Amino acid sequence: MQHILESLIRKNRTCRRFDETVRIEPLQIKRWLNAIRYTASMRNVQPLKYIIVTDPAECNEITALQRWAAMLPDWDGPEVGERPTAYLIQLLDTNLAPAARFDEGLQLEALGLLASEAGYGMCIFHGYGKGDIARMYDLPTHLSINAVIALGRPMETIILEEARNPEDVKYWRDAEGKHHVPKRPLEEIIVEPNKPSIF
Repeated sequence: MQHILESLIRKNRTCRRFDETVRIEPLQIKRWLNAIRYTASMRNVQPLKYIIVTDPAECNEITALQRWAAMLPDWDGPEVGERPTAYLIQLLDTNLAPAARFDEGLQLEALGLLASEAGYGMCIFHGYGKGDIARMYDLPTHLSINAVIALGRPMETIILEEARNPEDVKYWRDAEGKHHVPKRPLEEIIVEPNKPSIF
């Protein structure tokens, strides 16, 4: 029997198509942020901050700036009716730290688990259009955009499968539009080092 956390990890997939009729309340997002602020932070500096975006016009502007699927070159991104209904802009406060190594991944994974548990999905971007977004919100220079996170109710089926060979890890969509995500098998990610003889 799968453990609850293991099931959530499997469910927490990158989502690129959302049900635009289902909005996420800012209060729900604030609950998630209130939880992820308890994740571990290097030297406990806690340099990450967030902008919550739920205004439809602002969401559409950010959607248009992102590059949605490098491995699906014939797909231009979500259509009207499939776009995210909220975004989080993850910011690094450079007055507190020059980088947020580890912190960012810990918070993003925790956010994804919380969103998945509540029936939502997300897509993490490195932050295409950072300059445009910074100008949109008139960000001071010490707040640097670290990541852009699309949020919404998933409107696609995502299938996890074992990668058939080491080169076969590109995600793809079948004729029914189902999104397939190959994962490397366990034996491929465990390294057995050669132990030097002590004699």
